[in-house]
Amino acid sequence: MRILVVEDEKEIRYFLKASLGAELFSVDAVEDGERGLYLASVNDYDVIVLDNILPKKSGLEICSELRKKGKNTPIIIVSVKTDTTTKIELLNAGADDYLIKPFSFEELMARIRALIRRPQQVKGEVLTSNDLILETKKHTVKRGKKEIHLTRKEFMLLEYLLSNKGSVLSRGMILEHVWDMDTDPFSNTIETHILSLRRKIDTPHSKKLISTVSGCGYKIAD
Repeated sequence: MRILVVEDEKEIRYFLKASLGAELFSVDAVEDGERGLYLASVNDYDVIVLDNILPKKSGLEICSELRKKGKNTPIIIVSVKTDTTTKIELLNAGADDYLIKPFSFEELMARIRALIRRPQQVKGEVLTSNDLILETKKHTVKRGKKEIHLTRKEFMLLEYLLSNKGSVLSRGMILEHVWDMDTDPFSNTIETHILSLRRKIDTPHSKKLISTVSGCGYKIAD
């Protein structure tokens, strides 16, 4: 899952990037509205956490412009403003949720997970393929009765594959959803992580779940 954080306060921005990263999200974090609007327009994020008062472009302007472009990415506004008029304006402009600063990270996480579930009719906290089980909240993976220990990126990659079970995911799609904008698109990091997942998930078993679709990408069995 990939999140965009647009926040001009340096300490809050760094805190959110680190904390969301610890929750196994890939996070892009920028400090001004113009840059935030550009990234939100050209990338496919799962959630945007957007400060209301920003340099160059406000949260209200960003919401309005993204919705006019047809971007339906869930947006959580964070703001020091508590008045009802501001909340109504932002919700009418296309924001999905509104959180008043200061806020607890636990509440932000609960709201993010609620928004992620909403478009897919509760995707679920348990993702499966054959006898492979991934529990998103517990961050655990099992195949049969055996627990499989994955690195942070391996878990994120497997979660993305399972969330799109049966679909072919291109290299670009995987890079966009699992890695952040600082990743070199020409590196072999995806291939390396796919190989590692196969060793841990498929090698000990006769039934292979992760497959390569030549010239297209990767998929996990439905």
